[in-house]
Amino acid sequence: MARITGPKWGPRDGGAPKMIVFLLHGLGADGNDLIDLAPSWGNTVPDAVFLAPHAPEPYDDAPIGRQWFSLTDRSAPARLAGAQVARPALDAMIDEACATYGLPASAVVLMGFSQGAMMALYTGLRRAEPVAGIMAYSGMLIGAETLAEEVVSRPPVLLVHGEVDEVVPAAASRQAESALRAAGVPVESTFSPRLGHGIDDASLSIGALFLQRAAAGIPGA
Repeated sequence: MARITGPKWGPRDGGAPKMIVFLLHGLGADGNDLIDLAPSWGNTVPDAVFLAPHAPEPYDDAPIGRQWFSLTDRSAPARLAGAQVARPALDAMIDEACATYGLPASAVVLMGFSQGAMMALYTGLRRAEPVAGIMAYSGMLIGAETLAEEVVSRPPVLLVHGEVDEVVPAAASRQAESALRAAGVPVESTFSPRLGHGIDDASLSIGALFLQRAAAGIPGA
């Protein structure tokens, strides 16, 4: 079973968490890349603990960094095979966190950036125990062509993408939006005109509102 390694933050006020927010990093980074988002979002959901796990594999192209799966081959079949292999590790991390904090999966939000967004979408839509929401920043929907047949749960999804993203084109999130709607998944999306492959202040504010709504649906949060 994959265990959670990586930084954590919160809850802001020091009490027992009522919500778990996973921050899933992109290719070649590690959990330290996203944990700095936690203090800002923690002001919106003060009862949340933020977990930024290191992905299970060492990065192919450098002596430092991690990856959820290899992107040496960037073809659609290779991405799908990689997500299929990586999914059990993320599922195990979610289950471990729920057991640690005594919370159900319905108290979990999966947030991911780039490859982390791909994993959040792929895993979150196929869990028998639905999570509270999925936030996908600068990502894409792997396995879109079979989603309608494979989707198990339909948590609300937020897609955020920069229009001038030079790594993952914004068209990927537009395609994801169409496929999610076709599969009956509630989705909202925002495309930032001057944003590249990153997260800006406006994106953070949009995420904060999404987390606030997700928390409103969690008993006691």
